[in-house]
Amino acid sequence: MIIDIKVPTVGESISEVTIARWNRKTGDFVEMDELLCELESDKATFELNAEAAGTLTTFGNEGDTLKIGDRIASIDTSATRPAGIDKPATKEEPVKKAEIKTTEPIKEGNKPFPSPAAAKILAEKNISPADVKGSGKDGRITKSDAVNAELKTTRNETKSRNERTEKMTSLRKTVSKRLVAVKNETAMLTTFNEVDMKPIMDLRNQYKNTFKEQFGVNLGFMSFFTKAVTVALKQFPAVNAYINGESLIYHDYCDISIAVSAPKGLVVPVIRNAESLSLAEIEKEVAALAAKARENKLSLEEMSGGTFTITNGGVFGSMLSTPIINAPQSAILGMHNIVERPVVKDGQIVIRPIMYVALSYDHRIIDGKESVGFLVKVKQCLENPVLLLTEGHDPNKMVLGL
Repeated sequence: MIIDIKVPTVGESISEVTIARWNRKTGDFVEMDELLCELESDKATFELNAEAAGTLTTFGNEGDTLKIGDRIASIDTSATRPAGIDKPATKEEPVKKAEIKTTEPIKEGNKPFPSPAAAKILAEKNISPADVKGSGKDGRITKSDAVNAELKTTRNETKSRNERTEKMTSLRKTVSKRLVAVKNETAMLTTFNEVDMKPIMDLRNQYKNTFKEQFGVNLGFMSFFTKAVTVALKQFPAVNAYINGESLIYHDYCDISIAVSAPKGLVVPVIRNAESLSLAEIEKEVAALAAKARENKLSLEEMSGGTFTITNGGVFGSMLSTPIINAPQSAILGMHNIVERPVVKDGQIVIRPIMYVALSYDHRIIDGKESVGFLVKVKQCLENPVLLLTEGHDPNKMVLGL
């Protein structure tokens, strides 16, 4: 019996996917639920598994684009399992560990293979083992032999003028279109400020060990910035709104998008109702989403929505930038690296860890007064962390009941 495997529906707005990588090829015998390939849409990467055991036939190569519902593979379930391929182990029949034996270096003809470490280096630099003279036992290529060959190749490539062409991924094409659209369709401006990070850094140093022991995550800067942003968004609701046709849509909640660098490009997962989360809960969300992003495991739901975005170029060494709005949102906060700078405090020149921050906003909905006020409120909350616990209100006035 032949079973056709079709491209599944992966989201309401997704009409096509790209074959990112085949894990099996035509003629292979596959088991049920075995990973066949990875599919990439303009938002995420998905895995396609075998629907039955049998012989596989593939339709399409890596890099090909297919429509939702197109046939991508078929499985002949009547095929006989090839000799030497055992059935998958069950709980009653556990797989036995292979016995490890020490053998002489593996040879191919009269030329010994490189050691595993050497093979990895040679593969990364696309160097043939046949071009390397081994200094190990029986002429085996050692790690140092591979390193020397790599250095030699690198020296020879210093004057290289090679070019290569790569097809843009669906994710990169979509990001490109959206960024250009934002630049063309919004009245985007950027306002800047600087934050004295010493209060936050002192607070982290004081509680980081206790925080890690109690909650199992590190106390990072992102939770402080996220909390400061939610305080400011409540006081400046236009920054948390967006334009829909001729209407303005305001939110009474703060779904904060966090820009994360993933292997296949920038992704922006969302922390829902961040205004109601503690620092520990925010840190756990950030850690979980970042881990999924690195493994290309983020779902469409985890990357959909968001009312405001935070991006941290400081982790890459950026001193200052003008981030582009994440449409349809109306504003984005850019964090940057922390540098010790001379500043004046109470008439004295002192050294402080300073971070420059930038707020890009859509001037069609956010006025200059609101944008500057928003960024100043974020600065105040970070330089006086007590405001994070009092929702931005002056604690002295709260004590006096004012």
